[in-house]
Amino acid sequence: MGEIRLTTVGVRYIALFESLTGAVARDCIDDGDRVLYVVRNGDMGLAIGRNGEHINRVKKSIGKHIEIVEYSDNLSTFMKNVAQPAKVLGIELVVRGGRRIVYVDVPPNEKGLAIGRDGKNIEKMRMLAHRHHDVDDVIIR
Repeated sequence: MGEIRLTTVGVRYIALFESLTGAVARDCIDDGDRVLYVVRNGDMGLAIGRNGEHINRVKKSIGKHIEIVEYSDNLSTFMKNVAQPAKVLGIELVVRGGRRIVYVDVPPNEKGLAIGRDGKNIEKMRMLAHRHHDVDDVIIR
């Protein structure tokens, strides 16, 4: 697993997130106009709260869009969680020349959703896969 380095802001955001939701955050990335949280396996419901009240409280406090991904030690499960709401048909890890590349298969009509506007979703997948599973690249097909 790649080493996860948190910024001072990230550490503050995690403290705020945990105090407002009761969920445990393993990682936090301030990505400009949005903040990505990786929560402990099983803490997704707690992080969101009834009718989204926890997540909305965090959103109000930070003033940015919030995205939550549930962590998993299993690469396939983790990639499926990161790819949501796109439907993942399959995950394949290929090691070529020492580089770990994950191929994420999605239905043709959901490719755009998986990549996201301006490639934001695929960037999120690459960043989180690298930080949590030491993956060098993610390719959607």
